[in-house]
Amino acid sequence: MDNRLSESAENFTWLISNFVSEVPGVEHAVVVSSDGLLLTASRDFPEEHAEQLAAIASGLQSLADGTARMFGKGDSEQLILRMRHGYLFVMSISDGSSLAVLTSAEADMKIVAYQMTLLVESAGHVLTPQLRTQLREVVVR
Repeated sequence: MDNRLSESAENFTWLISNFVSEVPGVEHAVVVSSDGLLLTASRDFPEEHAEQLAAIASGLQSLADGTARMFGKGDSEQLILRMRHGYLFVMSISDGSSLAVLTSAEADMKIVAYQMTLLVESAGHVLTPQLRTQLREVVVR
């Protein structure tokens, strides 16, 4: 199988890694398909952990979406899990895909949430079905 990415796939992957390096306190980020599969992860995030985070983010997103529907509150937009040593943010991108971000405890939640919103709004339209398929095939290898 050809593991090379198209220019748009490389650009999307670069955006995720750049987000991690540019936003203070952000340690790792993954993009997850609607079915819980890892599409891409930030540079230097071990693949095993990236896949685990993808599964966790997908499960949390599914629970949030179900809860929002059950109580008639509209779509779930963002989840924030506060842990003793950091945060996990999960934000919907499109067609059920999600961006999941792990941060340090020192991260400014408002800045991370704002920057995630900007990333999703500016790059979400790039995540076409064709790009999702290509990213999934490369990750699966």
